[in-house]
Amino acid sequence: MRSTTLCLAAALILAPAALLAQDSTTAAGPAAGADARIDAALSTALDAGIPVSLLERKIAEGKAKGVSMDRIAAAVQHRLDGLLKAQDALQKAGLESTTEGELSVAADAVQGGVSQTALAAISQRSTDGSRAVAIAVLTDLVAQGHVPEQALAQVEAALARGPEALANLSAESAGAGRGQAAAGANVAGGAGGAAVQAGAGARVELGTPRGH
Repeated sequence: MRSTTLCLAAALILAPAALLAQDSTTAAGPAAGADARIDAALSTALDAGIPVSLLERKIAEGKAKGVSMDRIAAAVQHRLDGLLKAQDALQKAGLESTTEGELSVAADAVQGGVSQTALAAISQRSTDGSRAVAIAVLTDLVAQGHVPEQALAQVEAALARGPEALANLSAESAGAGRGQAAAGANVAGGAGGAAVQAGAGARVELGTPRGH
């Protein structure tokens, strides 16, 4: 009888500790899973030659806004997908290198609905000095509801006429974007901003995987 009593007492003492440990494991589960997804995304970016800083910005932005780690992980994975597609499009355009800023603008384009084919075409037809603005204008036009083929033709025509024509089209698309701000237009953050962003960051060799 005494032995049974001691066993019951021990069980009562250990039960709360076991439940607490289980609760801690359950609570840590989603966060641990999110961290693993983020680590996997960073590793994939590193292997693909994509600067991890372009993903780390997403993580920092999310944390600053108090966003859950699960949502941050999803945003990082989505951004990685855009960067990989942008990288592929720039490679198809025959570019050997780009800048972190230009790659980011190209990823904005992909995530804004610009096809890889259109992105490759406009990247091939533009120069280092005009490429980021051309891509951003194309993204703005598509975001505003222009048919992608028509938007591409507009930007290509502006490029053919020269820097002033591209600047005018950029101003027009930015103005229309502000007019549609309530609808969430101007996905790329503005072609004007792209001109500054294009040269930001180190140069990135396209298609050259980086070691760990």
